[in-house]
Amino acid sequence: MSEGLSNLLGATLVNKLEIENPIGSFKGRGIDWFMQNWDSGDRVVTASAGNFGQAVAYCAAKIGLIVDVFSSINAEKTKIEAMEAFGANVHLVGDDFDAAKIEAIEFANKNGFRFIEDGREPEISEGAGTIGLELGQYPEDLHIIYIPVGNGALISGIGAWCKKTMPETKIVGVCADAAPSMYLSWQQGRSIETESAHTIADGIACRVPVSESLTPVAAVVDEFVLVTEEQIVTAMRAYSQYENLVVEPAGAVSLAASMASPSLNSDWVVATIVTGKNIDVSRFRTLVDGA
Repeated sequence: MSEGLSNLLGATLVNKLEIENPIGSFKGRGIDWFMQNWDSGDRVVTASAGNFGQAVAYCAAKIGLIVDVFSSINAEKTKIEAMEAFGANVHLVGDDFDAAKIEAIEFANKNGFRFIEDGREPEISEGAGTIGLELGQYPEDLHIIYIPVGNGALISGIGAWCKKTMPETKIVGVCADAAPSMYLSWQQGRSIETESAHTIADGIACRVPVSESLTPVAAVVDEFVLVTEEQIVTAMRAYSQYENLVVEPAGAVSLAASMASPSLNSDWVVATIVTGKNIDVSRFRTLVDGA
C-alpha cells in the first residue's frame, strides 16, 4: 500500500510493482510460461516496442533459441540496446510498431521461422494472469483494478483469474487516448484500426488490434478509460515524487486513470499495476521535469 499516493488519490492504493526483475517489466511472466517446453536450436521472430522483445530474448537465451525482433525506427534507444544485450537480432523497420510487425511476419514466413505475437498466444495471457493471483492475496477486497491495455494479453490474463476468484472486483482497461484502437474495438465489438498511435506510452501504442485478443478482453473488461499524454506524465511525476520510482509512460497509465477518476470512494481499495520502468533517464527527466 502506498500511503502518499493513497492520500493523493483519496482511496487506498495498492501498487503492483512489476519492474524489479531482469527485464524491468511484467512481460517475462507470459513468455517464460509460453516457452517452458521448447527445444533449443529453434529460431523465433517477434515484433516489439521493446519490453516484449526483451522478455522473448531473455527467456529464449535460457534454452538456446535464436531471436529476431522487429521494432520501429522510432523505438526507444534504451529498449533497443537492452534487447540486443539479451541476445536478440534487432531489425529497425517501419514508422510504428504495427508497421514493424508486418515486416516481422513477412520475414518469419519467408524463412520458415515461428512468429510470436503478444496478445495472440493463450499461454502468454495465462502467464501474465499470475499477477491476478498475487493481487488476490491482498488481505482486503479490491474494488477496482486498473490495467494497461496494449495488445490485450495482460488484461485478459488478469481479468480471467479475477472474474473467477473475486468477481465483485471491477476490471478497468486503460488506453492512451492517442492510441485508442483497443478501446474502440471493445466499444464497437469488432476490430477497429486507427490511423496512428502517437503516444509517449510506446508499450501500449497499438494501432491495429490483435483479433484473437478481442474476445477474451471483452469477456473480462467492465470499463475502459482513456488517459491523455498530460495525465500520463502527471502519474509518472507522482511515482517519482511519492515512491521514488522511475516508471515508463505505459507503466504509469494505471495510476493516471485512477487519478483521473471522479468517483473513487475513500473506503475503496484500488489496485494499479506498474508494468515497466524501461525509459532513457534523460527522456524521463525531460518528461517529468518538463525541461
